[in-house]
Amino acid sequence: MLLRMKAINEQQLRNAIERAGLPFGTFDRIHAELAAEPETSARFEAAHVAYYLGALLIIGAMGWFITNAWDSLPGVALSATAIAYGAIFGRVGYWLSQKPATKVPGGVLAAVAVCMTPLAVYGIERQIGWWPSTDPGGYSRFHPYIDASWVLMELGTVFVAGLMLRLVRFPFITAPAAYALWYLSMDATAFLFGKTWTFRQECYISIAFGVAMMLTAFLADRRFVLDYSFWFYLFGLLTFTGGLSSLGDGNQLGKAVYCLLHLGLMVLAIILQRRAFLIFGGLGVFLYLMDEAQGYFRNSFGFTFALTIIGMLFIFAGIAFKRNEQQLTQAFAPWIPERLRQRPA
Repeated sequence: MLLRMKAINEQQLRNAIERAGLPFGTFDRIHAELAAEPETSARFEAAHVAYYLGALLIIGAMGWFITNAWDSLPGVALSATAIAYGAIFGRVGYWLSQKPATKVPGGVLAAVAVCMTPLAVYGIERQIGWWPSTDPGGYSRFHPYIDASWVLMELGTVFVAGLMLRLVRFPFITAPAAYALWYLSMDATAFLFGKTWTFRQECYISIAFGVAMMLTAFLADRRFVLDYSFWFYLFGLLTFTGGLSSLGDGNQLGKAVYCLLHLGLMVLAIILQRRAFLIFGGLGVFLYLMDEAQGYFRNSFGFTFALTIIGMLFIFAGIAFKRNEQQLTQAFAPWIPERLRQRPA
């Protein structure tokens, strides 16, 4: 039987225990047992927000926000710094991850270690003066500019992330891998074909890459117990919807297809039980309707009422889905990974 557990708060649990006629003190015993459970997965609470914020600051300091001053250092100094950072964070992260109470900060630090890979590879390439294509310039250009010479840095990041996952089983480690693959989708095509793509061609590449990333995430969702798919879904959706939205095709048929594809993402949100699909799908439909409003109904009273009706239809559709949720979930069961069937709604 397909079961779907919903998130409940303290008062709902107390009421359920009372309605079930369970002995007095049941809630306190359950609460004590839950409090004793070790933190093995990330949650939205102050300590976990601090873990991830700290990690992002470190990653940003050695990546996104690295200054031009670093470009004046020799390659060996850059590699030595990145390797030292990676070794320290990797060792501490592995040590913490072996203890249930500190598994989350340990996994976060392991992901930080993986993020040192691009700088380490860049430093080696800079030191020996060899590049897959041409000299790309300073490391500060890595994040903002597409260049065929970044490919080894991105491949190295994916490889190191895979190795780290064998040591530390923590889903956030897939984030730098997904990020590197996103960059690789742009840099590798420039490397393989030795040309500069037009903006429209880059959009098509992003769309294809997004589909490939989402398929990879779906296969991972069906295979692994831990949620290794989230970041692949996120970057896949980002590049897929970003590429589609950037095409800017004025053709009315193309716009209708764009809307239908994003409605399809909303359906996938139900099947895969992924809120990210619902968010990106809803944004796509909203952008389509906004474009129609600006292009064809700028001075029309009717469009205001039409949007109101469409909004009401979505609300009624939600009510209908809620009433038939169990039957629809059963119908989609063959497509839902086994692990997701127990995921909180």
